[in-house]
Amino acid sequence: MLPSKRTCVAVAEDDATVREEVLKKFKGEGCAISSSSAEVAAENNYRPLKVMDYEANGKKHMEIDEDLHSRQLAVYGRETMRRLFASSVLVSGLQGLGVEIAKNLVLAGVKSISLHDEGNVELWDLASNFYFSEDDVGKNRAIACIHKLQELNNAVTISSITGALSQEHLSKFQAVVFTDISLEKAIEFDDYCHNHQPPIAFIKSEVRGLFGNVFCDFGPNFTVVDVDGEEPHAGIIASISNDSPALVSCVDDERLEFQDGDLVIFSEVHGMVELNDGKPRKVTSARPYSFALEVDTTEFGPYSRGGIVTQVKQPKVLQFRPLRDSLKDPGDFLLSDFSKFDRPMLLHLAFQALDAFRHDLGRFPTAGSEDDAQKLIDFAFKINEAMGDGKLEEIDRKLLYHFASGSRSVLNPMAAIFGGIVGQEVMKACSGKFHPLFQFFYFDSLESLPPESVEPSDLKPLNSRYDAQISVFGARHQKKMEAAKAFIVGAGALGCEFLKNLALMGVCCGQKGKLTITDDDVIEKSNLSRQFLFRDWNIGQAKSTVAAAAAAAINPSLRIEALQNRASPDTESVFDDTFWESLDVVINALDNVTARMYMDGRCLYFQKPLLESGTLGTKCNTQMVVPHLTENYGASRDPPERQAPMCTVHSFPHNIDHCLTWARSEFEGILEKTPNEVNKFLTNPGEYTGSMKAAGDAQARDLLERVIECLVKDRCYTFQDCIIWARLRFEDYFANRVKQLTFTFPEDAVNSSGSSFWSAPKRFPRPLQFSVNDPSQVDFIMSASILRAETFGIHVPEWVKNPKELVDAIEKVVVPDFAPKKGVKIVTDEKATNLSSASVDDVAVINELVAKLEECAKRLPPGYHMSPIQFEKDDDTNFHMDLIAGLANMRARNYSIPEVDKLKAKFIAGRIIPAIATSTAMATGLVCLELYKVLSGKHRAEDYRNTFANLALPLFSMAEPVPPKVVKHNDMRWTVWDRWIIRGNVTLRELLRWLKEKGLNAYSISYGTSLLYNSMFPRHRDRMDRKVSELAQTVSKSDIPSYRRHLDLVVACEDDDDNDVDIPLVSVYFS
Repeated sequence: MLPSKRTCVAVAEDDATVREEVLKKFKGEGCAISSSSAEVAAENNYRPLKVMDYEANGKKHMEIDEDLHSRQLAVYGRETMRRLFASSVLVSGLQGLGVEIAKNLVLAGVKSISLHDEGNVELWDLASNFYFSEDDVGKNRAIACIHKLQELNNAVTISSITGALSQEHLSKFQAVVFTDISLEKAIEFDDYCHNHQPPIAFIKSEVRGLFGNVFCDFGPNFTVVDVDGEEPHAGIIASISNDSPALVSCVDDERLEFQDGDLVIFSEVHGMVELNDGKPRKVTSARPYSFALEVDTTEFGPYSRGGIVTQVKQPKVLQFRPLRDSLKDPGDFLLSDFSKFDRPMLLHLAFQALDAFRHDLGRFPTAGSEDDAQKLIDFAFKINEAMGDGKLEEIDRKLLYHFASGSRSVLNPMAAIFGGIVGQEVMKACSGKFHPLFQFFYFDSLESLPPESVEPSDLKPLNSRYDAQISVFGARHQKKMEAAKAFIVGAGALGCEFLKNLALMGVCCGQKGKLTITDDDVIEKSNLSRQFLFRDWNIGQAKSTVAAAAAAAINPSLRIEALQNRASPDTESVFDDTFWESLDVVINALDNVTARMYMDGRCLYFQKPLLESGTLGTKCNTQMVVPHLTENYGASRDPPERQAPMCTVHSFPHNIDHCLTWARSEFEGILEKTPNEVNKFLTNPGEYTGSMKAAGDAQARDLLERVIECLVKDRCYTFQDCIIWARLRFEDYFANRVKQLTFTFPEDAVNSSGSSFWSAPKRFPRPLQFSVNDPSQVDFIMSASILRAETFGIHVPEWVKNPKELVDAIEKVVVPDFAPKKGVKIVTDEKATNLSSASVDDVAVINELVAKLEECAKRLPPGYHMSPIQFEKDDDTNFHMDLIAGLANMRARNYSIPEVDKLKAKFIAGRIIPAIATSTAMATGLVCLELYKVLSGKHRAEDYRNTFANLALPLFSMAEPVPPKVVKHNDMRWTVWDRWIIRGNVTLRELLRWLKEKGLNAYSISYGTSLLYNSMFPRHRDRMDRKVSELAQTVSKSDIPSYRRHLDLVVACEDDDDNDVDIPLVSVYFS
């Protein structure tokens, strides 16, 4: 069992408790929507929100623990989070699907969840419910889950209902979810929810073997406040014509994302000021860098310069139909796989036929039973005939056989997929954020079945926890999965979900099986909102160790080893050839491209299947990398993110991202890099100054200047010195530098071409006047002085947090006057990569600086050193984000750029990847459907699926993987998957002869960075009779590692016609 440590607030249905407040106070809104959204929502009987009532009554908002929910806040924003925190949800049916939904909702932090199930735990349920153990068999399902679900989030009130549900039960919920309910009862409850005032969101979902469905009804008029969750698109204006319609052109800094029909507003337009009235105007004829405006501007003032155009996001009203009507006329289905275009209607019949079968016979069809399958098929034909014009002309009997055979089973991967989908639909219903599923969605993974037919006898239960899975795949396939040897890289959000899935599926749970998981990270508080195997008492512990223990608690038979090694070239002695050769499959659970590329290379080398996945907010993707069948991960790459030019960030920012990039750079420069340089010098002065002299360039000069400035001019002895430093930094950053910039380039400055220097996207800056009456400026001084004191080891007095005493200290600072200088060079070249300019006098200046530094060192006390500060975004008490947000917002104020709150600053400066539990669960479920195929070992390329999904829209796009590129030579063919192996401790001559026999003339052979042979070098002919293994060690001047039994050679070859031939890696197994 999972550990149980903290007090739970699980309650019986009638004993609901008041929700505990969480820790951090919000500041501002998460995202902007149009002002009409609230009115539209009210007109359409949108369910009132208790949190909003708090605001209207002047009471305190529900607080959001930003440390815990930061990644989720990056997806939803504060307003949506508050709506979720005020929502109560019913989840009925606590088999695998129900518990997945409940888990995702608890992690999201809804106000309360009521768990309903009238049935008791069976051994069969252990294949899909990760909170059931054999000790729970015979207990009510809801009661068996409640305490373990509660451990995920004590701020959620969780209760259980074990008796029959009535319509009255539903009235207190914002959303109700049913995962195992008859159609008759579902229609009754949906009618009640649809007609209730305000409507109650009704969701019905089922997982039956490798088939699943979802139906949503959010009422007759449901308002979607934010359709896609994306930031409003914006553009920087270059020109606007006086015309009808007006043509608006934007700078080519970034492509416009506007579409015809979008509404936009204008701001900061000079000349044609009539457009600055805040009135939304319609876009037509949208192009990458221009669009037409549905307005007559002939009488407007002529455009002169400047201006921002911003999309206005509009609410959308959806009119859902009740289940009763939708069953007869389902409308358009949401498709996931266009190779199964006609599949949804057939499954629409299949699920109704299964309901009729269960109603008449009181049970599910027996796995492998031809008779039961025929009965279900008969029901399907009967229902189809009643569909009238919508009936199917042909019905796939084979598909319905498989549907019937596995219908009792709730498979874990399917439960994970639909748990993610349904969990997200509940949150849409409670918040109006993102577009709901409208209204039916059907999905199947029939191609996951073993390619060979499974005998009915192989589907019979074995009185095992895997019986539900055996009823679909058979006992033989189950044994293969139990004997598998797998490697999971990463134990974060994806890793936790994968461990849970594999434990439930029985992968690596046999005597011959083994699962290795590695992760070098430790658990942080922000992990707890989605990495569900961790608890708050695990903070600071190794992720892999804790996750492995939790997975073993789910299934004690799991044979797992947890490591804390990063998979990289440095750990190839740990993950050696023997380790890799033993594996059956590798599963990536990583969060960066560099690590993914490394793992891709290793899987290519050892020809191992790699199951790849990733998430970004509501989006997820999966990619199957299967030896010889598909291309590898590195075969296709996303283009690199566009980086702002250095001169833009440092002198000409035009958005808040530029300001935050600059702020983080300054933070790291003054608080981490410079103190580190000081310590390098103090640790070994002679070596440090020697290296600076040897470098003799502008960078060395800058480093020396910063070290001297830190130890002489700006050295702090008392906290008042730190306040002086902070106040003078403010003046330098936000007044003096701006005065110098605008002196060098005045507002009327022109380029060499005669055009305005300050034309878009440049924004003309204004210096700030410091005021102790501006709280944001005082806060900047406080955070800067506290962190400066930390680097010098100076005690921070308590009075610094007293506004009056702090202001008194600030007012004592004498700020010298500043006069701009002529001849100051400011970099304007967008291609420049360094702001330091080289000088012919660099060497002489460096020698002078070294002398000053050596003199300075003599005056320092023995053992003196500084304390560098490494940026940590997830600790709200350390003042790091306070300083970065302050730096960025003051700079934004210089350039009239909208400021942001600390949370938004954290997302951007901290490079936080938005993450939620729902998309993570869905991604891992999709991957594990592919894992069935990989471990079967006999599937064709067309059976595999890569997926891209966006739960916000919702969008599901599945496609067959791309095959690898084939290279042909004579009668040979190879791909990136092939590696040519030559066994024996061969000589160079023997290797060349071996290649010649293939019609290849090798002219260059390399081992790593060492050239072993090149036909152009006569002396290399002397190496012909030397062993390749000895030659490699001699030339590279390094030994082959003891764990390595072969060496890899890159060989450049030509054919007999002197055409280059790109051949695979050549591996010489010398022992």
